[in-house]
Amino acid sequence: MPLDHATVRTIAQLARIRIPDEDMEGLAGELSTILAWVEQLREVDTEAVAPMTSGTDRVLSLRDDVVTDGGMRDAILANAPEVVDGFFAVPKVVE
Repeated sequence: MPLDHATVRTIAQLARIRIPDEDMEGLAGELSTILAWVEQLREVDTEAVAPMTSGTDRVLSLRDDVVTDGGMRDAILANAPEVVDGFFAVPKVVE
């Protein structure tokens, strides 16, 4: 499916790239070739192929899901410009 200049210009606009008019013909050909390759991939029979989530059979190691307070409240609040009753104090932004 060869692409015309208007379609290539629309694609460039969506990608937010500026393409000079002299490069339009070459880019249209390259994009048409890419689309032809994608069409070839549609012809491949993948019915018996199991979906993959990774290229390896490695299982991710997981840590225990434990809720903690972090134990660093005082160290974190030491960086605050103002602290009130153990909390960050910020100026009021809504009247």
